[in-house]
Amino acid sequence: MFEKQTVSPTWRSVMVTRHLPESLSGLESLCKNLWWCWNDDAKSLFRTIDYDIWHRSGHNPVEVLDKVSLKRYNKLAADPEFLGRLNAVMTEFNAYMAEKSKRSEPSVAYFCMEYGLDTSLKIYSGGLGILAGDYLKESSDMNVNLTAVGLFYRYGYFNQRLTPQGNQVAENDPQDFMKTPAQPVIDPDGKWLTISVELPGRVMQARIWKVEVGRTDLYLLDTDYEANSPEDRQVTHSLYGGDWDNRMKQELLLGIGGVRALRALGIHTTIYHYNEGHAAFAGLERLREYISTGKFSYHEALEMVSASGLYTTHTPVPAGHDAFSEETIGRYLGYYPSTIGISWEQFMALGKVHSSDRNEKFSMSLLAANLSQNVNGVSMLHGKVSREMFAKLYPGYLPEELYISHVTNGVHYPTWAAKEWKAIHSRVFGPDFATHHYDKRCFDGIYQVSDEEVWNTRKILKKDLISQVKERLSDPLISAHYSPSQIVTIKENLRDDVLTIGFARRFATYKRATLLFSDLDRLSSIVNDPKRPVQFIFAGKAHPADVMGQDLIRRIVEISKDPRFIGKIVFVPGYNITLAKRLVQGVDVWMNNPTRPLEASGTSGEKAAMNGVMHFSVLDGWWVEGYKEGAGWALPIEQTYDDPNYQNELDSATIYRILENEIAPAYYDVDPETGRSEKWISYIKNTIAQVASEFTTNRMLTDYCEQYYIPQCERYHSLEADDCAKARAISAWKDKVFANWDRISVVSHTKPESSYDLSSKNELTSEVVVSLGELSPEDIGVEMVFTADDSKGVPHIQEIAQYTLVDVFQGNARFRVSVLPERTGMYNVGTRVYPKNELLPNRQDFPLLKWL
Repeated sequence: MFEKQTVSPTWRSVMVTRHLPESLSGLESLCKNLWWCWNDDAKSLFRTIDYDIWHRSGHNPVEVLDKVSLKRYNKLAADPEFLGRLNAVMTEFNAYMAEKSKRSEPSVAYFCMEYGLDTSLKIYSGGLGILAGDYLKESSDMNVNLTAVGLFYRYGYFNQRLTPQGNQVAENDPQDFMKTPAQPVIDPDGKWLTISVELPGRVMQARIWKVEVGRTDLYLLDTDYEANSPEDRQVTHSLYGGDWDNRMKQELLLGIGGVRALRALGIHTTIYHYNEGHAAFAGLERLREYISTGKFSYHEALEMVSASGLYTTHTPVPAGHDAFSEETIGRYLGYYPSTIGISWEQFMALGKVHSSDRNEKFSMSLLAANLSQNVNGVSMLHGKVSREMFAKLYPGYLPEELYISHVTNGVHYPTWAAKEWKAIHSRVFGPDFATHHYDKRCFDGIYQVSDEEVWNTRKILKKDLISQVKERLSDPLISAHYSPSQIVTIKENLRDDVLTIGFARRFATYKRATLLFSDLDRLSSIVNDPKRPVQFIFAGKAHPADVMGQDLIRRIVEISKDPRFIGKIVFVPGYNITLAKRLVQGVDVWMNNPTRPLEASGTSGEKAAMNGVMHFSVLDGWWVEGYKEGAGWALPIEQTYDDPNYQNELDSATIYRILENEIAPAYYDVDPETGRSEKWISYIKNTIAQVASEFTTNRMLTDYCEQYYIPQCERYHSLEADDCAKARAISAWKDKVFANWDRISVVSHTKPESSYDLSSKNELTSEVVVSLGELSPEDIGVEMVFTADDSKGVPHIQEIAQYTLVDVFQGNARFRVSVLPERTGMYNVGTRVYPKNELLPNRQDFPLLKWL
C-alpha cells in the first residue's frame, strides 16, 4: 500500500554546468579572453552559435555558452563548416598568445579606477575607462609588458532609462561575476588569493580576480564577500558611488591594495603608471615596502619610488581632482608617517602646497605628482593647462618651464573601426599594419581605394546604424520617453539617405550639448531643408548626481518631440560600448561643442575618424592637433567673449553657418551620373589618412614607451645598480644642499643696464658673486632669464642664458654671463640660482630656487 499521497512537489537544487564536446573546447578558452571582442572572426563565431541568445545577452560569449542547449552543441560539433572556422580562429588566437613569452623590459604596472573593455564587463563609466580599456588592448597587440590593476564592481556603472518626460532614471543591476570573463585567482593550496588593507579599527579583505585582455592581464579587487563587514562589502559595489569615506576606501584599495595584490601574485614591475590621481596611494605603499626592509632612509626610498612613477592626469580643472580633508587622511592613514619614518607635516607636504594649513585638502593629484618622476597631460593643450595647474608646486618657475608634458590620447583601431573598413585597410595599408608595428604613413593607402567603394562603405554603415536605432526605439523598455505614435513617426522620418550628425558622450554642462538649440527656427530650416536635410542622433548619460547634466538630456528629449524635429532629432538611451560603436561607424559627421579649454582630450571623435567620419568641433582637446582643412570643420580656438552667454551665442551662430554653407553643400554635391559627392569622398579619405593615422593607441603607446617607459626604466636600473648607489648619492646630495640652501648669499651682483644698443661688440653682461657656505660651485647653477609679457600681461620666456664659473676665492664663487638677445624690444630680465646635478631627471625634481 502507498502511504498517504503528497500533493506538494518536493524540489532539490541541482547545479548543471556546461561541458562542451571536445571538438568545441576552444570556445572555453576564447570566451575567457577578451581578445575575442576586437577580433571580428571570433565575434562572428559566437554569434553563429545562437544569434538570439547572442543578441539578448548583449554580446556576452560566456552567457551564450551557458544558455545554449546540448542539442545545439552536438549539432555544431558535427558541422564541418563551423569547426573549420573555429579551428582557424583558434590557430590565430594561439599564435597570438604564444608571443606573450617574448615580452621584456620595460615592465609596467598600470593602475586605473575603471576599464571600458566590453559591455560584458561593466567596470567603466565613460572616457577615462574607455581610454584605459583601449590602452590595455593596444599593450596586448604591441606585446608591451604591462600588467593592469583595478576594482571589480558589483553594480558597475548604472543602466540608463528615461521617463516619458525625459527624466533620466539610474538603474543599478548587479553583475553576475560568473557571467563575465573574470576568473578567480587561486593560490597553490587551492584557496582564493586575497589581500588586506588596514582601515580604522579593522582590516578589509579583497579577493583577486583575473581578466585576460589578449596578452595583457588585468587584476581586479573585490570586497563584496563574507570576510568583510556590510560597510566594507559596499566598497566595490559602485564605481564612483557612495560618500567621500567610501571614495577614500576605494582609492586605498586601488593603490595600497593594488600593490599588495601584485606582490601576492609575485609581480614586481619597473614602472608604476598611475592613470589619474585615484591610484596615488600606490606610491605610499611602495615607499613603505622600501623602508620596511631597513635598508633605505625615507629620502632614499623616495628616489627609487619617484624614478619608477608616472602620473597621467586627465582633468583640466582643479575641482575635478580628488582631495580629502586632513581629518579624513588622519583617520585612515594616521599610522603611515611613523611607518615610513617622517613627521605628520612631511606627510601632509606630499599632498598639499601648504603642509601646515589644516584647511587645505590633501590632493591625490599632488600626491601622485610628488611620487612620480614624470607627469603628463593627455593632449598638447591639456599639457599646457596642466603645467598651469601644477605651477603652485614649483614656486619661482614659470608654468611653461615645468617638466610636465603630454601624450595625446588615441583609440584602439581594431575595436572601433568597422569590419568593412578593416577589410579595405588590410588591402591597402601594407603587410606591417597587421603586426601592430608600422609606419603611420601607411594610412595614405586609403587614397588608392576607389571613390565608389568608399561611398558605398559609408552608405552600408549608415544604413546599419539607422536600422539599429529604429530597432532599439521599437523596444518599449528602451523608448519610454517617446509615445507609440511618436515612435511610428520617428521610424518614418529617420532616413539613411540624409546627412546624419552624431553627438554622444557624458552629459556635463561644459560639453554644451544643447548649444545647437540656441535658435530653433534657424535649426528647423536646416533640418527641414527640402534639398539638403540634416538629422541628428544624440546619446549619452549624465552622472546620477549631476542634476544640470540630466536637465540637458531632458531638454534634448523635449525638442526631439517638437513636430518640426520629430524623427530628425532623436535621443537614443542606454549609451554603452555597443551603441557607441554603431554611432561612430554610422554617422556622417561627429559633433562636439565643449567650452574651451575644458576638454582634456576627448576620444569619441577619434573613434569616428577611424571610420572616415569627419569631426566638427571647437578647437579644444585633441582636435587642436587633429584639425586639418579638408578633413573636418572647426570653431575658432580663440574665446571672443568673457561672458559665456555671448560666447555661446557666437558659437551657435558659427555652427549654423558652417552647417548651412559648408557641411550640407559638400555632402549633397552629388554627381548625377555617379550618385556620389566627390568632395565628400575626398573629406573621408583625408580624415582617414591625415587624422585617424595620428590618433590611434598604437601611436599613443609608442609615445608612452619612448617618452616615459623606456627612459625611466633605464634610469631606474641605473639607480638600482650597486645596491642603489646612485639613488643614495642623489639623496645625500639633496640633504646637503637643502641644509645649506638658506646659507647661500649674494656678495655682489652686477645687473645689466636698463637700456642697451646691442651688437656683437656690445653684449649684455652680468656678474654674480655668491657665498656658498659648505656647498661647492658645482652644486649650483646661475642663469639669466629674459621674459616678455603677452597681451594679457602674462610673462613668457624668451631666452635663458647660463652663467659660467669664473673663479672661486675665500668661499665665494664668481659667475659671469654675456648675452646677445635674439630680438630687440622690451624684456623683463632676472637672475636666479638653482641646485645643479646631472643625476637629476629634471629641474623640478629638486625645486629649490633663489631669484636675486
